[in-house]
Amino acid sequence: MRRLIGLALVATMLALGFAARAEEGGVDPAKVSDSLKAIFQFGSASTKQALNANTVTLITGTIGGTYVQIGADLASVLDDGNKLRVLPIVGRGSVQSVADILFLQGVDIGIVRADTLDYLERKGFAKDIKKQFTYVTKLYNEEMQILAPKSIKTLRDLEGKTVSVDLPNGSTFVTVLTVAERLGVKANWVYIEQRIAMEKLKKGEVDAVIVVGGKPYKSVSSFQNDGRFHLVKVDYERPLQGDYLPATLTSKDYPNLIPEGESVDTIAVPALLAAYNWAPNTDRYRKLTNFVDAFFTKFPQFQHPPFHPKWKEVSLAAPLPGWTRLPYAQQWLDTHGIEPLSRSKFDDFLKQSSAAGKMPSEADKEALFRQFKTWEAEQNARAQAPASKSR
Repeated sequence: MRRLIGLALVATMLALGFAARAEEGGVDPAKVSDSLKAIFQFGSASTKQALNANTVTLITGTIGGTYVQIGADLASVLDDGNKLRVLPIVGRGSVQSVADILFLQGVDIGIVRADTLDYLERKGFAKDIKKQFTYVTKLYNEEMQILAPKSIKTLRDLEGKTVSVDLPNGSTFVTVLTVAERLGVKANWVYIEQRIAMEKLKKGEVDAVIVVGGKPYKSVSSFQNDGRFHLVKVDYERPLQGDYLPATLTSKDYPNLIPEGESVDTIAVPALLAAYNWAPNTDRYRKLTNFVDAFFTKFPQFQHPPFHPKWKEVSLAAPLPGWTRLPYAQQWLDTHGIEPLSRSKFDDFLKQSSAAGKMPSEADKEALFRQFKTWEAEQNARAQAPASKSR
């Protein structure tokens, strides 16, 4: 009995304390904080149900990577009390995220690199795995960044060298090994966590460190360069043109590694927001529809500071070959009249621009189209912002 009386007194004092502070500050935090309301209603079945029913869990990537920052941005903009909460989780990279989306209880969506599922199937780790996934939207392109001594000029100079490609739970190694196989480059690939690999590079214990992630990537931009190192060029060779895109790194991206006014050519691979292929009549599918409604409606907000500059590359309607879009996401885009650049329009443009000259070959046309899409995504994303606000 004494304990119950004591707890009652404590509760009363806490309530009076909150009230007093509210009078001093002019605003009662309990009136504006859903977290406080949830605590005050602890034990309420309805509160527990509301919190769980409208929380979407997002698996991201490693600390310091672009995925984590994108996840934080989504939570910042989309959280809306008990109506929707986006809960980002620090992950281990694209390969682990694929496993988490498939098997980890409660994970609704995740950021995955486009070439990961193909790699898993090609190496025999999975069969027909794409049928188990849908995508909400293509996000942005992730650039390949190779840090090495200045004596190494191009990716092909890595032949026979010791090269760190991050840990095998991520996806840097997936892209690196795929690219190396296509170009016939053979190196001693080692799996070392990026921060440790950077230190080994400085000591000469590895010859290069490769990072594949959205620029500016924190571990690359924060690399303390003593003048010995730079970013290595990656040529957009024909074997890469089916699944990868041309990209450029500039001195504005990495002033610590690229001299002012200069740039370095490289390649990029798309990242996407992926989900398990839930049936439309399930509660998990309902959560995804809530997320899509909020994300697509508020999308223009992501393209301005303080959010990650990679958001400016995102075009919601951009197609992703080989992937099936979440049906509700496609329905939302159709309803709001948001369409990607059609291939037929691009072909018409080529015919007009080549009227007086020779038409490029089919392979060259495909490469040109992919390059054009990279440029078009940035332009379309900027133009889309005011249009979406008017709807």
